[in-house]
Amino acid sequence: MPGKLRNIRRPTPGQLGLTAEEGRVLKALATPWDIQQFVISLHANFEPGGDTLHSVRNVLRHRVAHCIEAAFTAACALWLNGDPPLLMDLEAKGDSDHVVALFRRNGGWGAISKSNHVWLRWRDPVYRSLRELAMSYLHEYTNKQRKSLRTYSVPVDLRRFAPVDWITNEEDCWEVGAALADVRHYKLLTAAQAKALAPRDETELRADDLVQYESADRKTARKY
Repeated sequence: MPGKLRNIRRPTPGQLGLTAEEGRVLKALATPWDIQQFVISLHANFEPGGDTLHSVRNVLRHRVAHCIEAAFTAACALWLNGDPPLLMDLEAKGDSDHVVALFRRNGGWGAISKSNHVWLRWRDPVYRSLRELAMSYLHEYTNKQRKSLRTYSVPVDLRRFAPVDWITNEEDCWEVGAALADVRHYKLLTAAQAKALAPRDETELRADDLVQYESADRKTARKY
């Protein structure tokens, strides 16, 4: 199936194994901004029962997602509307990874992203390269006082996987998640630059309390 769908620019919901209703919901998200608003509307998945990596189907079913699950959903909606389903992994030192869905408009790269904090969400398609796009997250990608972002990945085209692996899977999609971590990553900073990064000030630290969804355990109310 992946080989058959790899070159399809705009699949039908049926080709992806989606139901008519699932397809209707995703195809109605006709622009990247529509998709961004949809993933923001999903409740944050704080994984109360343990780690998850839900498929698009399970995100639509439960209406909750963390960043990777939302990126799967955004990528599927992009594909149904004629854009390739591309993801990029942002890797941090001593911090969680963050995954965004990529799109291009007028020669510029943009990103669709779900975050419980405001910092790591949408990026307008104005970046000339993926490195530029990744660097736009540097100052806001933080762990307490420290800026933690260090690398970004090559774009991962989800058409390399069967739809059942990430769109309609009734189990967790660990294989696809592992593939995102395993692809080539590029450094954003030299060791000297990373060492010289300025710490965040008290005002920036207070801004960490601004979250969209509160968690019963504040430690899990992460920005990702």
